[in-house]
Amino acid sequence: MKSDFELGPFSVHLYGLMLALGVIATITVAYFEAKRRGEMTSHLLSMSLIVIPLGVIGARLYHVIDQWSYYSQHPAQIIGGDGLGIFGAVIGGGIGVIIYTKWKKISTLCWLDILAPGLILAQAIGRWGNYFNQELYGFPTDLPWGIYIDPAHRLSGYEAFSHFHPLFFYEFLWNLTGFVLLMVLGRKLKNWLLKGDIFLFYAIFYGIGRFILEGFKLDVWTIGGFPTARWITLTAIIVSALVICLRHYRLKYSIRRKLP
Repeated sequence: MKSDFELGPFSVHLYGLMLALGVIATITVAYFEAKRRGEMTSHLLSMSLIVIPLGVIGARLYHVIDQWSYYSQHPAQIIGGDGLGIFGAVIGGGIGVIIYTKWKKISTLCWLDILAPGLILAQAIGRWGNYFNQELYGFPTDLPWGIYIDPAHRLSGYEAFSHFHPLFFYEFLWNLTGFVLLMVLGRKLKNWLLKGDIFLFYAIFYGIGRFILEGFKLDVWTIGGFPTARWITLTAIIVSALVICLRHYRLKYSIRRKLP
């Protein structure tokens, strides 16, 4: 399977193309979400100049830490090499959103809500980049939808197997479902939601899917024998759920106190 193609004098890498499409999708969805909420859409371009670079730096840093056993032996590849981590991208991009919104004195929580649906859609699109690179697959399987992996891309110890669980596709479907869910929730529950709730629902939904799918992965970064991604997602799920419950409880309690 080819991971790139020639377009005239240019070589187009499909992984990079999927990432670019993901960025476009995020900005496009955020534009319509900002407009629906009555926010200034002009902030999007300026914000992206901060959010995207910090997201890329965070994604690369997470990947390097994840694969430190390799990069410690090949330090020259730390900058400019392949590989990105979604958790680093979200953290880096989130820092960018905070910096911009504090600078412009606009609501951070509101803009996190605006960006969340487009973010999970971008993650769905980006997973196809993993497909072209043959780098996100699970245990060997003989199921009809098992994906063929070229020998050169098979992990050590699994060279004798040809077909594996297509984790990229499982996560694509999960994230696409999450996109639809966040868009529906933002409209059906708009009178109930507080600022920041959509982003918290994103963290819960994506966290659940990633927690489950991490159990299918072959080579994972662990802390204390437990996959690091599961530590992160479990924390995100619990904290986000608690924050939603506590904020709404406090609001309900304050309303009751004001009633005669």
